[in-house]
Amino acid sequence: KGGRKHPQQEFLQVDTSNILFICGGAFVGLEDIVRQRVGEKKLGFGAKREGLDDNKTKTEQKAELMSKVEPEDLLKFGLIPEFIGRLPLVATLEDLDEKALVNILTEPKNSLVKQYKRLFELENVQLRFTDDALTAVAKKSIERKSGARGLRAILEGVMLDTMYNIPSHPDIKEVVVSADTILKNEPPLIVYQNEVESA
Repeated sequence: KGGRKHPQQEFLQVDTSNILFICGGAFVGLEDIVRQRVGEKKLGFGAKREGLDDNKTKTEQKAELMSKVEPEDLLKFGLIPEFIGRLPLVATLEDLDEKALVNILTEPKNSLVKQYKRLFELENVQLRFTDDALTAVAKKSIERKSGARGLRAILEGVMLDTMYNIPSHPDIKEVVVSADTILKNEPPLIVYQNEVESA
């Protein structure tokens, strides 16, 4: 019964024996604790880096270290023993790569690209993303270290003005988003009805 007391607050007892708890997070700095435990030096010229392959990228080296996490590392990180004892299985996930982010943009039933296409269809406008545009969104998200959550913010930033302008231009037939739209903040290519008819 911790926390603030409220006059109408009720407490319920819950049997947690059949409940699976999943805890997730970035755990920034945990790899440094693992590195210290396994005896690897972080910096320094000529520092011996046992167990790490110099040919691997920083991301791959971090993933390798995180795969060696033990309960004692979580304790040093700051988690209390009672909490660690209730997490019998520790699994590490690798950062999403460019291909995975593009799949997240396009593949799921309610993917961001499909959502935007549907919004444009309501205005009788076709929306098309070039392949390099999708790759540019993924690269930008990786640069920002925002993962899949950052995809919506990136798309929202480049699509907002176009979405507001379309209703006042009923002669717009298609909007094409290219890599320049994502990377250089150039407006998307807009194809008008009369251009389609004259072509």
